[in-house]
Amino acid sequence: MNDLFISLSPFSFLVEPLSHEFMRRALMVSALVGGVCGLLSCYMTLKGWALMGDAVSHAVMPGVVVAYALGLPFSIGAFVFGVGSVALIGFVKQKSRIKEDTVIGLVFTGFFALGLVLVSKIKSNIDLMHILFGSPLGISYSDVHQTLLISGIVVSILVLFRRDLMLYCFDPTHARSIGINTGFLHYLLLSVLSLAAVAGLQTVGIILVVAMLITPGATAYLLTDRFDRMTYLAIFSSAISSILGVYISYWSDIETGGSIVLVQTFIFLLAFLFAPRYGILKSQGSTHL
Repeated sequence: MNDLFISLSPFSFLVEPLSHEFMRRALMVSALVGGVCGLLSCYMTLKGWALMGDAVSHAVMPGVVVAYALGLPFSIGAFVFGVGSVALIGFVKQKSRIKEDTVIGLVFTGFFALGLVLVSKIKSNIDLMHILFGSPLGISYSDVHQTLLISGIVVSILVLFRRDLMLYCFDPTHARSIGINTGFLHYLLLSVLSLAAVAGLQTVGIILVVAMLITPGATAYLLTDRFDRMTYLAIFSSAISSILGVYISYWSDIETGGSIVLVQTFIFLLAFLFAPRYGILKSQGSTHL
């Protein structure tokens, strides 16, 4: 395999996969979903919702199975269960003394377990590995159109409510004091999170979509203090990671979702080490000076 990479010219590495229709679809969808998740990840990072993203991404699994059983699009069932898990988390948190992180863990593991049970009991041709780890190389045209629609909705909402959401994530107390409806923004952001998780199903699957919702924002957060720059960096790094991950999976015959997330993680490690102001090597150098 190493000999294959060595023998490839950069031109062949980039151009040959484009001769296949399935690769063009995979690259387009992966870059799109990567960019959308990168944009949303900035808000997730500022809000500190890593565990919430994990919860929603896992909670959509039974929705996928139920939607299949009813003959509905996967995205509808996944979205309903994603939003339902968020509502259940809020209800249990308000009605009990249990802390939010514990409630989140209880709900998302319960929903995920329910999904596994439904897969085992409902006779279908649903591929569990496809749900868990995604399959962008096998994405159909109907899935492409579905992903385009979901991505358009997510981006439109984030752009339309950009200023309010940014203030809510930075300082919800101040946002509330100036008359912003933080309760509405809370559930709006969670609904957008559910939609993004549904879009990510096609590329990296349920298990790894949380990485796409966190890693780009965390990487950009190390590189800049300005939110607008943070969003651009997160979108760019996530889209590039998705494209490069698909290429690497094609040439090395490895699982595509894992390849995408590994590239994202590698970029984060570079930022963690070498970021101009917040990289640990930069910090150690400044300390010695």
